[in-house]
Amino acid sequence: MNGPIVPIIIGVISLLIGGGIGFAIQQRLQKQAQERLQTKTSDILFAAEEKAKEIELQAKDKALQIRQQAEVEVSRRRNELTREEDRLQKRREELDIRLDRLDKREQTLNKRQSAVDKRANEIDKLHEEQVTELQRISQLTNEEARGLLLAEVEKDSRGDMARIIRQVEAEAQEEGDRRAREIITTAIQRIASDHVSEVTTSTVTIPSDEMKGRIIGRNGRNIHAFEQAAGVDVIVDDTPEAVTISCFDPVRREVARRALAKLVLDGRIHPAHVEKVLKTEQREVDKVIAEAGEEAAYDAGVPGLHPEVMKMLGRLKFRTSYGQNQLQHAVEVARLAGVIASELGANVEISKAAGLLHDLGKAMDHNMEGTHALLGAEFAKRYGVHPQVVNAIGAHHHEIEQESVEAAIAEAADAISGARPGARRESMEQYIQRVRALEDLASSFKGVSQSFALQAGREVRIFVKPEEIDDLDSIRLARDIAKNIEESMRYPGQIKVTVIRETRAIDYAK
Repeated sequence: MNGPIVPIIIGVISLLIGGGIGFAIQQRLQKQAQERLQTKTSDILFAAEEKAKEIELQAKDKALQIRQQAEVEVSRRRNELTREEDRLQKRREELDIRLDRLDKREQTLNKRQSAVDKRANEIDKLHEEQVTELQRISQLTNEEARGLLLAEVEKDSRGDMARIIRQVEAEAQEEGDRRAREIITTAIQRIASDHVSEVTTSTVTIPSDEMKGRIIGRNGRNIHAFEQAAGVDVIVDDTPEAVTISCFDPVRREVARRALAKLVLDGRIHPAHVEKVLKTEQREVDKVIAEAGEEAAYDAGVPGLHPEVMKMLGRLKFRTSYGQNQLQHAVEVARLAGVIASELGANVEISKAAGLLHDLGKAMDHNMEGTHALLGAEFAKRYGVHPQVVNAIGAHHHEIEQESVEAAIAEAADAISGARPGARRESMEQYIQRVRALEDLASSFKGVSQSFALQAGREVRIFVKPEEIDDLDSIRLARDIAKNIEESMRYPGQIKVTVIRETRAIDYAK
């Protein structure tokens, strides 16, 4: 039995010894870990205390800075308040001084008013005494003296009447001009349009001068066929790379221009093809006319027009008057009329429609008899245009009586559009004839010594003989000449009539 027990006992003893040694080692390791942990904790606490001290110092510095800034701001505000208080105190003193002065002035005025009242009573009393004395001396009653005085005054009254009339007219004219300038300026500032040149010819560019021979054709058959079919004159001259088409009808001229340009581009120029191209371009121009009328009505803000009216309106795209494109003029007049109507409180829609259609007759007066105003009114009436618009169309040149304020507005807008600088132009011969006729008309009146047309015929200045024309007659003369100009002359815009009467008194010192 002793053999197997001894090793077991030895193993148990070895196990117990190993366990004790392991436990001792573990206890030592735990003690070392606790010592290291305590060391780290101490280090962390020390670092935290140092950081807290640093933050506290920074906070104290920041608080000190803020306090210093606050003290500076308080000091600045205190200085400002002190200055403001000083200023207010000075202002209060000044106001007190002013009040004292006003009180003194009021007392002075009261004293003066009392003196004036006393003096007025004395004057009234003296006047009564003088009237009584005059009656005693002249042996005349008040009524008789008044009659003699009126007789004397009547001799000098004509000059005073003329002066008063001029003063009243000047005041009325000034107020009217001021209001008119406001309305017209507002209208013109809000409306603008392009300017064009008046032409009766169109130019077609060709690639080379050799094309001119093809346009003319053998024995001129091509150009003759084109002229007969298009109703225009084709001018082939020495102008390089260009051919001119002439016709008074702008629509026919535009059709011919388009057709010739297409023929030149195509290269096939012979009578049969010419007629075909002309028919095609006529249809294209008709479409352009219809589109132009619709676009004009849209731009002017006039809806609901009959298609035939818009087509006739579109024909104005190719019509000019004194260099002004008539379709653009019609749209411009419509816009001006709308602005003026809104300023005056009139019917804006009627005014715009009247302005747009006022020159409708110019699209047809080449082919029909009658003035363009009456032709346009009749055409518009036929297609159901509003009666007031029809009246405005026919009356914008006073060929019939104006029945509404909208008619007068359309007329005024037409005059503004035509009279503004650069809107229209005249040929030199027309200009010279008009200016000469203006001077001759003014010189034909009795008492006129000289007359001069100025400002491109916009003003006529008339010098009268002072021994034949007095101040009152000069006013009548200006009106008579202006009325005669309106009745006998045609002109764009308006003409200012100025009558000048000059009296000279001459004497010699010997």
